[in-house]
Amino acid sequence: MKELYGRLMIDINGKNLSEEDKFIISNKHVGGLILFSRNFESFEQLQNLISEINSIKENIVIAVDQEGGRVQRFKNEFLLIPSMQEISLYAKKNNDMDIFFDLAWLVSSELMAVGIDINFAPVLDVDEKTSSIIGDRAFSNSVSEVIAYTSKYIDGMHDAGMKSTGKHFPGHGGVYEDSHLHLPIDNRSKEDLITSDIKPYIELKDKLDIVMCGHILFPKIDPNIPSFSSAWIKDILKRELNYQGLIISDDLSMKAAKGKNCYIKTKDAFQAGCDMAIICNNRDEVKKVLSFLDDIKIEPISNISKMKKTKDVNWDNLQSNQRALNIKDKLNNIRS
Repeated sequence: MKELYGRLMIDINGKNLSEEDKFIISNKHVGGLILFSRNFESFEQLQNLISEINSIKENIVIAVDQEGGRVQRFKNEFLLIPSMQEISLYAKKNNDMDIFFDLAWLVSSELMAVGIDINFAPVLDVDEKTSSIIGDRAFSNSVSEVIAYTSKYIDGMHDAGMKSTGKHFPGHGGVYEDSHLHLPIDNRSKEDLITSDIKPYIELKDKLDIVMCGHILFPKIDPNIPSFSSAWIKDILKRELNYQGLIISDDLSMKAAKGKNCYIKTKDAFQAGCDMAIICNNRDEVKKVLSFLDDIKIEPISNISKMKKTKDVNWDNLQSNQRALNIKDKLNNIRS
């Protein structure tokens, strides 16, 4: 019998678990935990934290955003990752497309060695030079380059034993506003998006394991943001694009997802077709959602287990691994 996983991913405040954290993690509806910089001090501390989490619940996915550049939660002993646009410039200048594969393998291996299951990467957004939040997180402003580079990156993740997450569907690069703070509105038509921002999802649908929905409003397509939209998830992503993998919301406590209580937003995300919903930085809302999921009889599912890492990595062995050392040398040249 397959293990069942709760459909809610939550966060914690500190570098160790409080008694309340332990109680909430043990709830059947919690199937994921996303970690941030505030949860990290050192490799040893993080390893101990994750071990404690797994001692409370084995059927839980531990996640992080370890993209590189401005978005890297764990540093110190971990590889300092340049932004993906820096990597792209190096790759073009040196005709070295394998750097994406190698980097993804090393970043994934480091995370798996400490007990992380999933890194929410790669960013598939096309940098339209308008976004205040995406910018150099994007691999390129060229659709074809985004597809080629992220395809290599996904291959490297898979080689390490980690699943990939394409974000932020259907594309966050064409709007200025930061969806953590405001609701971005993109007035392009579906036809325009199909040939630009959505193109990476079309080309990579068979190798993407997870798609994270972005909090952007596309009023010409649907009155709801993608996380709450069956038109975006069921009609476009699943039926038209024939995407078969998992679908998760972005953080439902972000300002762009405003207007409803978190428990209503969670229900709307599940009804629209999301397999998992993320709620961060609002413990009171998490508690309400957990009670609400009981009331509406939402049950754990087995699909979430597909997000788990598929290999075990020894940290000490990785530090002396010649492949890892060669990649680090290359990255040192990029940063110098």
